Amino acid sequence: MVNSSNYVSQDFNLLQSLGDKLQTPYQMVPSSDCSDRCIMGFRKVALQGKPTCCYACVPCLQGEISNQTDSLNCFRCPWDQWPNPEKCKCLLKPTEYLSYEDILGASLAAISIMSSIFPALILGLFFSRRNTPLVKASNYSLSCLLLISLSPCFFCSLGFIGYPDHDKCLLRQVSFGLVFTLCVACILAKTVMVVFAFMATRPGSRLRKWTNLRVSYSIISICVLLQLLLCITWISMAPPFPQYDAEDKPELIIADCNNGSPIAFWAMLGYLFLLATISFIVAFLARKLPDSFNEAQFITFSMLAFLCVWISFIPAYLSTQGKYTVAMEVFAILASSWALLICMFFPKCFILLFRPEMNSKDYLMMRNKNKETTSRF
Repeated sequence: MVNSSNYVSQDFNLLQSLGDKLQTPYQMVPSSDCSDRCIMGFRKVALQGKPTCCYACVPCLQGEISNQTDSLNCFRCPWDQWPNPEKCKCLLKPTEYLSYEDILGASLAAISIMSSIFPALILGLFFSRRNTPLVKASNYSLSCLLLISLSPCFFCSLGFIGYPDHDKCLLRQVSFGLVFTLCVACILAKTVMVVFAFMATRPGSRLRKWTNLRVSYSIISICVLLQLLLCITWISMAPPFPQYDAEDKPELIIADCNNGSPIAFWAMLGYLFLLATISFIVAFLARKLPDSFNEAQFITFSMLAFLCVWISFIPAYLSTQGKYTVAMEVFAILASSWALLICMFFPKCFILLFRPEMNSKDYLMMRNKNKETTSRF
């Protein structure tokens, strides 16, 4: 008797082998004849009026990715990340700030460091010629204080270069405001001293007691103290802090310092502008006073250049963004510092170095005699 189970197993093996030959057309997932597969970085969108298997491959929007083939949706990257060119994965955004590795930042830093040497050189020149008529007429003590304060003016621009951490944001605007207030206050004191010195020469004048150094230092101290109080109030109520902007340039993170209180920032600049304006007006009115080495002309030009730099800075500061905003402020700091240095000291240095005959009592007496003769006629 033949076992029926053997026939059953043989029939099953026959059907299985036949099925293996036929599984390719019948058991594979059907593919569409009207659409290709959507690669990563694209998503599927159904076509109206077409079968459900027909679709279009649409690239993901800006800031979105799809990391699977035939994806139905795209996913937005986190705020600190940005898609790669293929839009299949998120990468960390680069951070933009005025760094020392950047050509612009490195150039400004090099200019700041080299510029700070010139006030020290001029100070050494004034010290070696301190007993000459030109240096004495320039109010030697105030000139030395002005030169000492000009070096920090150049150096304070370095606080605007580099990564804007909390301490740097807190101190860079304050240090800038204080050192520039000291410079402008020195020039204001020199201007007032020029006027007092001329008026004190009149017979019976009571202004002679106002021509000593204590009055000059009092003017400087009051001007700096007012700016210091403003800065302390600023830091106490609304201190500057680092901020990270990912909206203006979506592919970057702009690291910068938020001034905290825009009113306090512009009040600090406005106070500097006020001191410079007063110095300019007083020096302009005193520019023709009869003095052999009248500093009023130099002060007039220096304050005019200082005001022009900072007036032109305002629209440039408001129209730029990112590291170029910081670069504009650094440029304004360097330009205004050079304006003070050149207008106040370069003509005197030229006489001290190349025209020493003009720095003598005989030359001054001859010059004053010629002035008196010209005034008679």
